[in-house]
Amino acid sequence: MDAATPAERALARWHAVVESRDPAGLPALIAEEAVFRSPAVHTPQVGRDTVVGYLTAAFTVLGPALTYEREWLGDDSAVLQFRTEVGGLDVSGVDMITWDAGGQIVDFTVMVRPAKALQVVIEHMGAELLRMLEAAGP
Repeated sequence: MDAATPAERALARWHAVVESRDPAGLPALIAEEAVFRSPAVHTPQVGRDTVVGYLTAAFTVLGPALTYEREWLGDDSAVLQFRTEVGGLDVSGVDMITWDAGGQIVDFTVMVRPAKALQVVIEHMGAELLRMLEAAGP
């Protein structure tokens, strides 16, 4: 018998995709009208394709060294504290994730510190997003 709560099951699915380092598993995790909030972009980014795009870029930029150090789990949400390295700088941050009743991500907010590391993350994310757009073609 599965005693896991819906949030625990949704979080386990997220961890499985992150650990695989394969963004192909992202679309199944993201709700159609999901919102992504980035410290690098002033406005919320809306829609599954957009959220998948940002998370795919984040897998490339943050993913190779990303480790989750602590987590706090609510009924429909989690806060995951992470550490990684980007451009030779130690990056600390949190992912705040909210799921709908079906276990799909409806809100994903990222916070990064320190400010110098955030600047490097912004530069690397911008370059990766541009590379992805150019690769997709016209």
